[in-house]
Amino acid sequence: MEASNTTDMEPAPDRRLTVASGDDDGQRLDVVLATHHTDLSRTRLKSLIEHGSVAIDDIAVTAPSRKVTTGEQLAITVPPPEPAVPAPEAIPLNVLYEDDELIVLNKPAGMVVHPGAGQHHGTLVNALLHHAKGQLSGIGGVARPGIVHRLDKDTSGVMVVAKTDLAHRSLSKQFADHGRTGALQRQYEALVWGAPRPSRGTIETGLGRDANHPIRMSVRNDGKHAITHYETVGTFAGTQTAEDPAVAHLKCRLETGRTHQIRVHLNHIGHPLLGDPLYGTGYRTKSVKLTDKARAALDQLGRQALHAATLTFEHPVSREILEFSSLLPADIAALISALEAEE
Repeated sequence: MEASNTTDMEPAPDRRLTVASGDDDGQRLDVVLATHHTDLSRTRLKSLIEHGSVAIDDIAVTAPSRKVTTGEQLAITVPPPEPAVPAPEAIPLNVLYEDDELIVLNKPAGMVVHPGAGQHHGTLVNALLHHAKGQLSGIGGVARPGIVHRLDKDTSGVMVVAKTDLAHRSLSKQFADHGRTGALQRQYEALVWGAPRPSRGTIETGLGRDANHPIRMSVRNDGKHAITHYETVGTFAGTQTAEDPAVAHLKCRLETGRTHQIRVHLNHIGHPLLGDPLYGTGYRTKSVKLTDKARAALDQLGRQALHAATLTFEHPVSREILEFSSLLPADIAALISALEAEE
């Protein structure tokens, strides 16, 4: 018998076991798993559930919305990662503008921007490689789309992507400057628990990796400088009073572009985003401040209530100031409608 060559063996799947606690009782399966396995995105977990890779008490479950009961054993089988070689994929894109230099698009929630650990297909880069085939002129010596900024997987909204080296250099410089001396502006819309006081203001802190949670960011004195400006555009009382509303609708403008910046900053001032599985889990009990209709809409949202609404920049060639806007997606709009119905 020939000896096996272990270096040629494929890595084994990652099997994880969790016992549902009292805090998990009655919660959606994908929400519970996202709470216990923070290195896996909720979209990734939904996919694993739907593909039969999750079992409850040794019985496969394929419904992410299945409610969990205290004491149940939840098992996830995570397939080994695939080689990180982006391939063109015919994925529809919502293109707002396109020319020889760049593409402006409306990214849907749930789409990862760039292939990475645990996500090698279905990303924006995969889609762009197919969409712009033969149009990419060799960014960094490789025919690839130039990602100059990113949106979190579960954040929707406007993005710009470079198609040429020239555009990549120009846009990267603008994003590095963050509009201090140029035209670049980024504005987001967000729904948060409670109402910030004052109703408008600036959050300025250092941000860095959380020492206890490697995929989380946190406010740190030794972190990178981060500035977020916010303004309250509306409040929703829910089952509370107008003076102490359950939810506020904010517009946020970034003066820096750190990872998870808005999510961390709003959590830092005590007003985390609705639906945020990473930074808002400690505020789950606040859902009792909503009516059944609004609570159902929040459950249906299944992600943080954050949308990149407006992007302004200078065109790399024409020097024209371009501004692009994206209406709130249907899921956030439905949540707002449900909140308005409570008034």
